[in-house]
Amino acid sequence: MIVILKKDIKGTGKAGDVIKVSPGYARNMLIPRGLAVEATEGNVRNLEKQKQIQRENEAEEKAKAEKIADKLSKVSVVIKTKAGEGGRLFGSITNKDISEAIEEQLGIKIDRRKIVLDSPIKELGQVSVEAKLYPEVTGKFTVEVKEEA
Repeated sequence: MIVILKKDIKGTGKAGDVIKVSPGYARNMLIPRGLAVEATEGNVRNLEKQKQIQRENEAEEKAKAEKIADKLSKVSVVIKTKAGEGGRLFGSITNKDISEAIEEQLGIKIDRRKIVLDSPIKELGQVSVEAKLYPEVTGKFTVEVKEEA
């Protein structure tokens, strides 16, 4: 029997796969539990339509991420904070602080978890930072830490 998997099943296949399984396995295990549907002509057509919509959405999201990465590469984000002797900060600048500064200064909302920072910034100056905006798209920008007057 040929079925379309609705969910990933270890050892059988991933969601959206059209696979051939024994009729008993399909009727007694997969279909009653909602893990698969029979691969009729209409179901296969619906699957292809869903995959096409998903590809279009992914392409649109990637284009947005590339646009944001391009915009970020042209600017420098300025963060003002208190500092002591020798340019050492009284606290540190984390990816959350950088995310908030980007949203405030540029109007671009970037999740703090997407900002890659080896360690928190603890000194005044410029630091190059990356933001992983999409699986293959990263935006590099400069964070400039200045002393608060």
